Amino acid sequence: MAIRVFARVVETGGFTKAADSLGIPLATASKIIQDLEAELKVKLLRRTTRMVAVTPEGAAYYDRTLPLLHALDEVNASFGVENASPAGKIRIGVSASLASSFLIPVLPAFHARYPDVEVELCVRDGFTDMIQEGIDCTVRGGPMRDESLVAREVGRASWTTCATPEYIARHGMPADIADLGRNHILVGYISQRTGRVAPSPFGVGSAATEVQPNAFLSVNEGNAHLAAGLAGIGIIHLFSFKVRPYIESGRLVAFLEDWRPPPYPLHVVYPQNRHLSQRLRIFIDWLVEVFDELDPGQKQKAKAGAASRKRG
Repeated sequence: MAIRVFARVVETGGFTKAADSLGIPLATASKIIQDLEAELKVKLLRRTTRMVAVTPEGAAYYDRTLPLLHALDEVNASFGVENASPAGKIRIGVSASLASSFLIPVLPAFHARYPDVEVELCVRDGFTDMIQEGIDCTVRGGPMRDESLVAREVGRASWTTCATPEYIARHGMPADIADLGRNHILVGYISQRTGRVAPSPFGVGSAATEVQPNAFLSVNEGNAHLAAGLAGIGIIHLFSFKVRPYIESGRLVAFLEDWRPPPYPLHVVYPQNRHLSQRLRIFIDWLVEVFDELDPGQKQKAKAGAASRKRG
């Protein structure tokens, strides 16, 4: 236990976050480290009122003991301790858009299957340091460029272009992409990566193109983007799972479906040196399983494509 507590202090950068992630009192974590240092007769951590720093001896101890922790976890898992009844807390980072429109609504099914696993959702659109923040994994969209992270694709989200019936009554329905760019109002979405309004993608392959939004309003979050469309401010171009309920109810009308861009990949991401507990592995596998509920159209298209290739 002492080695595990020490590793979490190093990874999270402090006693409070380490204690929280392990589910133990702060005083207990501090006492465990003091006893470990006394047993080893070496200073592993340097404490100040503002921070906790790892000493050179502490860094060497962490590097040599981390593989032992991973090996112990593998041994425990091999005996089926968690396989039989996975239990404990997992901390998942997810955007507000995915949390509200998809993950939270399907979590009751996960709880029914694994009642002893506690899920803590950390909801926001950006995570700078997963280890320091004590996040087990995050769900991210787009291509993964950070080589320090392991990324597993869990699914792909299709796009839908739509507007309210009132907007269409006032402005008409775009006939094509050129008409959309010239004669219509497209609500902007601000990229978290660049801080600028991102052009909206349309089409596939040689027909791929982009349209620059031109509404008076731009937003940087998916729920706000949807709200702008529902308010009739303009056309919105966003993930199908966000707008599907409103299209089915008639509050939004979809168009330009032949101009949909390629689906957007979604990944579960975690640090390379993070050993996956069995409960986290189960959660990730479950995400892959339920993604069909997020975008069932993607599954149907994949099956149709496979059948077509088989016939060919």
